Formats: sequence, C-alpha cells, structure tokens
Amino acid sequence: MEFYYSEEKNVQIIIALLKANKIKKVIASPGTTNVCLVESMRYDGDFEMYSSVDERSAAYMACGMAAESGEPVVLTCTGATASRNYMPGLTEAYYRKLPIIAITATLHEGRLNQNYPQAIDRRIVPNDVSVMSVQLPFVKDEDDAWANNLKVNCAFMAMREHGGGPIHLNWETKCSTIFNVRELPQQRFIQKYSSGSELPIIHTDKVGIFIGSHQPIGEKLTKLIDRFCEIHNGAVFCDQTSNYRGKYRVLGNLITYQEARESPLASVPLLIYIGNVSGAYMQLFPGEVWRVGDDGESKDLFKKQTAIFEMKEAQFFDAYSKGEPGRTSFYEEWKIAYDNILNKIPELPFSNIWIAKTAKSALPPNCVFHLGILNSLRSWNFFETPKSVMCYSNTGGFGIDGGISSLIGASLVNKEKVYFGCFGDLAFFYDMNSIGNRHVGNNIRIMLINNGRGTEFRNYNHNGAIFGSEETDQFIAAAHHYGDQSRDLVKHYAEDLGFEYLTASNKEDFLLNKDYFFAPNRLDKAILFEIFTNSQDESDALKIMNTLESSPRGVAKKAIKGMLGDQGTRAVKKFLGQVVSSDL
Repeated sequence: MEFYYSEEKNVQIIIALLKANKIKKVIASPGTTNVCLVESMRYDGDFEMYSSVDERSAAYMACGMAAESGEPVVLTCTGATASRNYMPGLTEAYYRKLPIIAITATLHEGRLNQNYPQAIDRRIVPNDVSVMSVQLPFVKDEDDAWANNLKVNCAFMAMREHGGGPIHLNWETKCSTIFNVRELPQQRFIQKYSSGSELPIIHTDKVGIFIGSHQPIGEKLTKLIDRFCEIHNGAVFCDQTSNYRGKYRVLGNLITYQEARESPLASVPLLIYIGNVSGAYMQLFPGEVWRVGDDGESKDLFKKQTAIFEMKEAQFFDAYSKGEPGRTSFYEEWKIAYDNILNKIPELPFSNIWIAKTAKSALPPNCVFHLGILNSLRSWNFFETPKSVMCYSNTGGFGIDGGISSLIGASLVNKEKVYFGCFGDLAFFYDMNSIGNRHVGNNIRIMLINNGRGTEFRNYNHNGAIFGSEETDQFIAAAHHYGDQSRDLVKHYAEDLGFEYLTASNKEDFLLNKDYFFAPNRLDKAILFEIFTNSQDESDALKIMNTLESSPRGVAKKAIKGMLGDQGTRAVKKFLGQVVSSDL
C-alpha cells in the first residue's frame, strides 16, 4: 500500500502553511493521535525530522535548536499527558522569546471529562507557555477550513511579532488511517507588514477601499486617501458610519443589494480594508484583501485577507501615494451605476426608507446623526447625506440597546451642535429611560419610527417571514408590546420629560413637520418626532429598493434559489463543485 498525505484536512492545512512559512525543523515524539501529521510530514520530504521519546527533552531540544539556528522548530506529540511534559521547555521558550510550535493532537471535544481514555483538555493553557494557543477542530465544511486556515496564519504571525515566542496548535483528529492525498491543497498565506517592512507593490489596475465604522476622517487622511485613489484608480466603499467625505466616496449598498443583478463592479481585484464593524452588509467580491490598522489584528470579514499592515492608516496611504495621478475610471463607473439606480426609484410607501430618501438633504451642516440597528441604518445607507454630517451607530456589539444613550452622551460634549437620531420602536423602548436624564439638552432631535414590532423580522427577505405575519409577530418580531402603537404613550412620556412632541402617520404629516424638525439652530426644547409606519409598507419599500435592476443571469439565479430553497441550493453547489457553485 502506498501512503501519501492524510485525508484529514486540518493536517493538510497545517503542513501547507508550515511549508509556506519555510518551517522545516520538526521534533516528533511517539504516539497514535499524531500519526496523521507525522506520517504526512515524512511523506512530504521537505521536513528535517528528529525523534525524541521524552517530551520534556524534546521541548528543550527545540529551545536549543531554535536558539542556535534562528529558525522555528515544530514539536508534535500524542494525547494523554505527553503534551503536559512540553510545559517546562515552552516556559523557557516563552521567556526567551524562542519560536517553538507545539502541535498537540486531541480527540473530539465531546470526549473531554467523560472518562474517555487519553482525552486531555488542552483548550486553556498557562499564560507563559505560548503567545497564542488555537484550537483546530476537524474540518467538516468550507467554513471550518477557512477558520482553521486563519487561525494557523494568525498563530504563525504571533510567533514572530512583538519579539515573538512559542505558539500552540491543538489539532482535533479522528486518527484516520487513510493517506491518499497526493498533493496538498493550495492554502492562503497571510503576510504581516509593519512600519519598517518593505511593503508589497500594488499590481492591479483598480483598487477598492472598504471603510467600516470609523471616527471622523480628518483632512490630512482624506487627502491621502484621495491621492491614493487618483494614483491607483481607486473607489472608496462607504456606509453612513464610515465618515469618509472625500472625492471618491461611494455608497455601495444600493448597487450591491440588487437581488436579480450581480454588478460586475463588485468584483474587486484588491480591497484595502480599514475601520471597524460595518452595518452595511455590502456584497463585495474581492480577489484579495489587505487589512490596515495600528492594532495589527486580523479582521477577515471577506475571507480573502492576504496581508495585514500594522501601522497608522495615514502611514499606509502615504507610502502608496507616491507617483503621478492617473485614471479614476473605477470610481466613475461606481458613481454612474449609483446615479442610474437612484434615478429608477419609484414612489415608495410611507416607511423608514421613504423618510430617509425625503430627508437625506435636510440634515443641517455640521450636525451629528446617530442611527439605530438595523432598519434605520440600512434605510439611510441607501442615500447620500450632506458632506459635513458625521454619522454613528452602535455596530460594535450590534444590538438594539443603547443607541439613544450614545446619542445623549455625544450631545453633552458640544451643546452648541445639534444631534439627530433615528431609531425603531423596539430600540427606543429598550433605551427610553435615557431621555429622562436630567442632563439632556435642547440640542437633541429624535425620530422614533414606530411600526409596533421588530419590523426587521417581518421583511419579505427575512427568515422569520416564512412563518406568516401573525406567527412571526408572536415571539420573533415581539409585536404588540409598549402600547401597541399607542398615539398617547410616547407623547405623554416625552412631554412630561420636557421634550417637544411631533407626530406623523403619513407622508403629508411628515412633510409638514420636516423643516421644523431639521432646523439648523437649537430650539427651546429637545424634540421627539414619533412616526407611525406599518410592517407591510416597510417590507414593500425594501423590496423595491432591492429589485431596481436585473439581468438575465441574475433573474435565473434568483429563480433557481426560489425553486430549490437554501438547502437545495447548497446541495446542488456541493454536487457541482466549487467552479460551478460560484455561479449559483
């Protein structure tokens, strides 16, 4: 019988990334659970392998080998107490910052603490035996493979950065005896760069910049980003919380949300990713992603991260802004596409989206706008707001709680500035006690979109909608709480707390109050503007926005998904394979 690489995919990931990192030295201790790894390494032939019966000795051998050679050294052992014996040597390596890679084999996590023999819990390790410890579960699907690849990449980066040190990979095995894989699958290799590094060259003819939620981007950084776009044919993909207001800003949601048309613009060869958690849910398809941030952390939102730049954003864009400006066609294509779709919007039902479309230009200069999760943020992300407006949303934890409190806290910083907010009814009632705070000033304006429920769960494209409106309302959408759209409850509460109360139940009512609510100057009182909508209109408005454009291919894809459902589509994808699945 011929033996090649193990069929276990997490073993293949480990070996492929060891090779990508040019790590060759291995000290193996005897055992069963690590056979898949050891024999796959032996078959590969690239590894310089040594044997040590005593794991204590093996770990110290690795210390001496790493210190002498300056190269990382791999340790691998079986389950039971074998890995415990690595601890003295790994402690030595930790305090000497030696690059040791301890790869321990473990059986399924469910066996832990169930009296299974040789099932030792290694999920938590002492603070001073490794700079990073990762768990690598058995690979069952593409998400598992992506997560394991990312974890191993991050561990190898941690081994080298900030002085370096030992790392621990705890790999779950089924002890397969099948070694039938002749070639290792291609694995993504993530490279980290810092201020002193020689930076890679940008070879693509167009570059996207994706900005998640971000503090206001000042004039200096804005100019650097603009110049980067002019040199590298760039476009900047934003939502309202990105707070970039430069020349090349594009609100990508309107284009990428189209259900029956996948825009070719969404395929971006290289995407630069800055900022934090975004509520945009933008459908972009990058070839590779470079993450830039002075924390140096991996943020693999698009699952295509190939480089991490541990540096200030201004430093990154300055480094890549040398040269003469050239084409800006990529941005221009996005801008034309956005304007074309925007011009196709018909009259919308009275809804959060209609309000955003109608009031988008009414926000006064230099104001601050806070948006609730999720319907309010999505609604305003479709439309451009004035350049001097800064926008925020609690996308970090991404819950409905605390939005109004965050608005109030911000308003206390500058009482000469007007602070606006737009929140759904569940978010409002969740945080309603905050408006009774005695520090609330007259520079606050709150729009409460009251549709009597979590209307998100009643949208036509939400999973909750499959149960029907009444069933969804009972426990998923939490309908009929808080006065069930009472016309008096919020009015009395707000007025008793010193707010001026406005209300609207239709477009005409809203338009009568719009200019007063958005007045640029501070008024005598804070304002609470309660706007009553219904879930059907909210859902219909969203469907209109998501179906403004179509293509034959997009219509066909949508029809296939409609016939097969999510489960059937996944089954067809799996059957047809990766190449075809990308088209479904």
